[in-house]
Amino acid sequence: MEFIIGLVALALGAGIGFAIGYTLKNRTIGQNITKREEEATQTLAEARTRAMEIEIDARDKALAILQEAESEEKRRLREISRQESRLQSRRDTLDQRMDSLEAREKRLKTQEQALDARETEIDSAWQQHLAELERISGLSQDEAKELLLQEIEATAEMDAARIIRESEARANEEADRKAREIITTSIQRVAADQVADSTVSSVELPNDEMKGRIIGRGGRNIRTIESMTGVDLVIDDTPDTVILSSFDPVRREVARLALERLVLDGRIHPGRIESMVEKAQQDVDETIREEGEQAALDLGVHGLHPEIIKLLGRLHYRTSYGQNVLQHVKESARLAAMMAAELGGDVELAKRAALLHDLGKAVDHEVDGPHALIGADIASRYGVPAEVVNAIGAHHCEMEQCTLEAVLVQAADAISSARPGARRESLESYIKRIRALEQVANSFEGVDTSFAIQAGREVRIIVKPDEIDDNGAVRLSREVARKVEESLQFPGQIKVTVIRETRASEYAK
Repeated sequence: MEFIIGLVALALGAGIGFAIGYTLKNRTIGQNITKREEEATQTLAEARTRAMEIEIDARDKALAILQEAESEEKRRLREISRQESRLQSRRDTLDQRMDSLEAREKRLKTQEQALDARETEIDSAWQQHLAELERISGLSQDEAKELLLQEIEATAEMDAARIIRESEARANEEADRKAREIITTSIQRVAADQVADSTVSSVELPNDEMKGRIIGRGGRNIRTIESMTGVDLVIDDTPDTVILSSFDPVRREVARLALERLVLDGRIHPGRIESMVEKAQQDVDETIREEGEQAALDLGVHGLHPEIIKLLGRLHYRTSYGQNVLQHVKESARLAAMMAAELGGDVELAKRAALLHDLGKAVDHEVDGPHALIGADIASRYGVPAEVVNAIGAHHCEMEQCTLEAVLVQAADAISSARPGARRESLESYIKRIRALEQVANSFEGVDTSFAIQAGREVRIIVKPDEIDDNGAVRLSREVARKVEESLQFPGQIKVTVIRETRASEYAK
């Protein structure tokens, strides 16, 4: 029973609690709805206020834009009006100019007609004048033109010769001064022997009996020596001397060494001769290599091909007018390097080119052609730079000089060859060269006589004053110098001086 009462009480309590909770919940929900409605009403009012503000602001902006557009339109209308006024003004000005030009054109046509009439009148008068001149002078118009052209040509030649003479005088004066300064400085810094020793071409014998031993039975020994060395032995009446004759200086040196050793040894027979010649050939080859390497080392020229080193060493046995060619190229290399340094050129290029410029002389007795071109071809085959090849081939003007260093190599070669004491020449060759120089000078018309002086370094030409004037003397000096360059071979340079003198004499009685 109590249990049932408890359950009933519990059920009643639960129902009462639910009713109270439901009532409270409905009251809370009502309050929230009221609050939300108030918030929505307030938000709507604010939105309407904001919308009105935006609408008012938009109307203000639209009004401002409209006003700005109207103002821009008015400004453009004013600008268009101004441009129309300017165009109208320009049209009026152009119309005035057109009227003025038409008036000028009419005046010019009138003047042109008058000029045509005047020109016709002048032509008629000119023809009459020419006819009268021809009648008076006795010359036709073409003859008069030819005479006038001849006079103008003679005057132009005189003016040209005078200008050439003045320009050359100024240029030569400045060039000589600068060249003397550079060359003097370079020569002062180079120390060289007066005359280098020439290759020995004879062998001294202890007695004349040795000549017979050298000849051998039936001439077998001398034939063996000549066949092994390629050198001719001249055994004549010269006491205690055997002459060696060969165009190849290296072969001549091999023969000299072998013969000297055979004379010292005393045993002269074909077997011994072959042994001595082979030994001499090895010694000469070693000397050639050492001389070439030493020359390159002395001048600081590196990277040369071994074959070029050998050819350079062969120049140790080559002479030119008594001057040792290896010493000559070394001296030329030093001179070219110093001049290049003075002029701001490539010192190493000038030194290398000058050292190799006479390379062709090592084989010029074996190969046809000028030694300069032979040397250039050899250098090109062994990978020498093109600038050096050009300087080698151009040092005697067989090729065009393309660089400053090529010109310096030519100058250094001439200085080393032509300086006092550098070379010597046989009397026969000297006389032939002097006569050839005088013959070239005498071959020109108007030359009275010529003299080669200063050992062939200068030729003085005396001309006939009634055939060659002062300007002609200038031209003659240039023509003679050019012909000397083309027809003669000579070391250094030759000065050509033309002398014209007029003398008037009378006797008082």
